[in-house]
Amino acid sequence: MKAMILAAGRGERMRPLTDHCPKPLLPVAGRPLIEWHVEALVAAGFRDIVINHAWLGAKIEAALGDGNRWGANIVYSPEPDGALETGGGIFRALPLLAVDGDNNAPFLVLNGDIVSDVDLARLPGRVNGLAHLVMVPNPEHHPQGDFVLSGEQLRDTGGTRLTFCGIGLYRPQLFAASQPGIFPLAPLLREAMATGQVSGQCHQGLWIDVGTPERLAVAERVLRK
Repeated sequence: MKAMILAAGRGERMRPLTDHCPKPLLPVAGRPLIEWHVEALVAAGFRDIVINHAWLGAKIEAALGDGNRWGANIVYSPEPDGALETGGGIFRALPLLAVDGDNNAPFLVLNGDIVSDVDLARLPGRVNGLAHLVMVPNPEHHPQGDFVLSGEQLRDTGGTRLTFCGIGLYRPQLFAASQPGIFPLAPLLREAMATGQVSGQCHQGLWIDVGTPERLAVAERVLRK
């Protein structure tokens, strides 16, 4: 299974830190944030990694190269200025996420601006529906949550919401009706939930959405420990 790190965001809430440095390269505990993800993926057995980028993307490629130093094979999916949002970015990268020509193989996607101790090696090895998402208890900055976890199924309504943590497994068929361009992922997930095609699990451990300078400082303190 291949993996993708989402790294195309502009990082507006991080400005001025991101005016000259892409958010994935902001240092956390002595190294760029995205390096923590590369190392975690390799440790979990993911060697083929796709990284999308837009804002200052050349700096990301220069910093990570081909991934050889971690024992990984990194390829890049450049996006136009302004990026393509999550759905459009994944859709654009689908050819790179195919496994030995198998365009139906599931793949892992994780946000490049989170810190967590989710054990990537223990995620399901197969996806029975169209997607499997890792959820977390709602943080203070997102009290309304995203989706409802009922047993192992995710729904859009009908219970207490949890927050999607930015780690998920997907099948290419989720994007079967999509067209190239800018579009979000959430509407596709809601359509799939309506037919019972999205499963999930709840992670109770460490998770930080590194979206602001304040939460970047929290991530620094946590990883220093």
